[in-house]
Amino acid sequence: MFVGHYGAAYFAKGAEKRVPLGILFVAVQLVDILWAIFILTGVERVRIVPGTTAANPLDFTYFPYTHGLTGVLAWSVLAAFAYWIWRRRDGVVPALWVGAAVLSHWPLDLLVHAHDLPLFGNSFKVGFGLWNHPMDAVLAEALALLLGLWYYLWRTKPVGPAGRYGVVVFTAILLAVQLANAFGPPPTSVHTVAVAGLLAYFLFALIAWRLDRARVVE
Repeated sequence: MFVGHYGAAYFAKGAEKRVPLGILFVAVQLVDILWAIFILTGVERVRIVPGTTAANPLDFTYFPYTHGLTGVLAWSVLAAFAYWIWRRRDGVVPALWVGAAVLSHWPLDLLVHAHDLPLFGNSFKVGFGLWNHPMDAVLAEALALLLGLWYYLWRTKPVGPAGRYGVVVFTAILLAVQLANAFGPPPTSVHTVAVAGLLAYFLFALIAWRLDRARVVE
């Protein structure tokens, strides 16, 4: 899953106003950010195999440290602890929401991955396989994103035009990116996938941080 993860970020921000939306955008994609770094450094491995699933040509041959359930649990605890150290004055609850945002990545990925998500180490792999049904996968991404957006908009109010329209336009762009990923041509190289992913994750987080300043939690 890609943009559907941002629905969890929107939801978390609506529930806990003290955590910046930009931080939550990084949190929900933290394991993919680490995955891109581990791919570039050779710690984990992926191949481009067009047709491995109908909607995603990536064959995830080895990624237990970032996408194994035990790995994601560990990253979520570390993220919560790091946020608590950084913003200790806010208390424990915001840190728990950051950890939950990181953890949310795994069950959402479970919906779309095809029996390649390890439960422990690199073993006991699971996945419901929505990537074999492209339209269903896109609908799942859109539903997750839009439900989170709805809750965020319900719990916040705009400050000026940027707050009123910016988040909605940004979310529409995210959906367009998802459609391009699902139905566009396969990437040219694994390196391109990792670098483009890193650029997108941090760019989206920066935009979310800026737009979030134009809304306030009620």
